[in-house]
Amino acid sequence: MKLYEGMFLLDNQAVRENWSRAKAGVTDILAKYGAKVLTARHWDERKLAYPIKGRTRGTYLLCFFECGSDGVNQMRRDLEIDERVLRYLLVNATAVPAGELEKCQAEGAADFAAPTPPADERVSAERLVFGEFADRPVVDRSRASAPANDEAEGEESEVEAPVAGEGV
Repeated sequence: MKLYEGMFLLDNQAVRENWSRAKAGVTDILAKYGAKVLTARHWDERKLAYPIKGRTRGTYLLCFFECGSDGVNQMRRDLEIDERVLRYLLVNATAVPAGELEKCQAEGAADFAAPTPPADERVSAERLVFGEFADRPVVDRSRASAPANDEAEGEESEVEAPVAGEGV
């Protein structure tokens, strides 16, 4: 069993409804694949640099857990599917940092209440393309997966290489 550090970006809507349930959703996924959760705590709530799944704010959950490498590979699929988890990062850790256990225990106290995240608005597709986020590249994955098919008309098809900086 190896020690891992996991940072999970959670949807603020789920956090506003119930922090304990949002946290338990992640720790249950970890436990499902044989992980022993050592610490799991509220790290911070932040404005995102760019919209993720239409959200502009997110709450971070910091976890340290022990798990086999097979379990980590299997849990990634569940984390990708879970709508409460916007993004996640799992890395090997050498040790649980000093003070981390105390912070986690303080969160487990009966009088602890996670800060309520501020209001968050969903970003519409129109705002992504034409609004305040228009200067940021929009990734068009459909272009990369299906090359143009001009062969039906008897012409040779050419697939253009993406230009650097297009975000493909």
